[in-house]
Amino acid sequence: MTGKVAVILGGTGMVGANMAQLLDREGDWDVTIVSRRAPEFRTQARHVTCDMSDPEDCRRQLGTLGKTTHIFWTGHATGTRWVDKVAQDTDLFRNAMTAIEAATPELRHVCLLQGSKYYGRHLGPFKTPAKESDARHFPPNFYYTQEDFLKELAQGKRWSWSLMRPHIVCGYARSDINVPKPLAVYATLCRKLGLPLRFPGPEAAFRAVHCASDVELLNKGMLWAATTPGCANQAFNMVNGDHFRWQHLWPRIADYFGLKDGGVQQIDLEAMMADKAPLWDEIVREHGLVPTPFAEAANWSFANYAFAPTWDIMLDNTKARRFGFQEFVDSEEMFFRIFDSFREQRFIPR
Repeated sequence: MTGKVAVILGGTGMVGANMAQLLDREGDWDVTIVSRRAPEFRTQARHVTCDMSDPEDCRRQLGTLGKTTHIFWTGHATGTRWVDKVAQDTDLFRNAMTAIEAATPELRHVCLLQGSKYYGRHLGPFKTPAKESDARHFPPNFYYTQEDFLKELAQGKRWSWSLMRPHIVCGYARSDINVPKPLAVYATLCRKLGLPLRFPGPEAAFRAVHCASDVELLNKGMLWAATTPGCANQAFNMVNGDHFRWQHLWPRIADYFGLKDGGVQQIDLEAMMADKAPLWDEIVREHGLVPTPFAEAANWSFANYAFAPTWDIMLDNTKARRFGFQEFVDSEEMFFRIFDSFREQRFIPR
């Protein structure tokens, strides 16, 4: 044991996976990943199989993690409507935290991952730039119920907590909830069909202001908040630190994939991609790519959601900088770096 013992709850998604790998690189952490399925990435962390929707399974599996000093929550329910997720995600968090907190007398910190929907970005235009002190929107929102439970659980305890709020997390992992992934697949299909790259969202979304969170920056911020005493019991927006408009970035993305910029042509990606599996399979064979079923190649429902907002989305990073976190990422550079990684992984052709 190193004295720093981390448990990553829901650790097989993109944020959890990258968190485990960051702690691997740090070298002085003892790490356990908790999830229903085993990790499909390289890590030195142990894995505990647990169905966090089952309180009894949580007590059996998580009650053994008595040396835990830091908990990172990166899990979420999948395949449900936002309104349904309130109860489901709250139960997942409550079940896991109730079991592990009762068994961990050495606990020092709990980091809860939230997001820009905390400010109502999914409902329509909201106050921008959003600050951590902004009022909540009209409920329901599972970020609120999870946060309220966490604060209640922490009362009278020696451990502290932090709340991290990214927006559109982007990374190398071929995760479902990762904007560069459907964008890369969409561009690859356009090239195969000899079509220009057209922005599939509304014209207003093309021109609105957006921001993003590089997963590596997010993980660094989570680790910083979890291990910096001055960050105890604070919320932090955790975005790259810049903003962009698709209208200016889109021509560069088209050029990267060897395509002409086609401007805006709003389409329902989920509907339009329904018959493209044979075409994708042909591309995989033609370029010797790692075989990836088209159903797993991209989440088109998420892509529709990501490209839809016609209002500005801006999160203020000032508080994190004021507390000492000085990391930043150029969002345009981030997209091309991730596309490069997809090529190196042979997920998409060069």
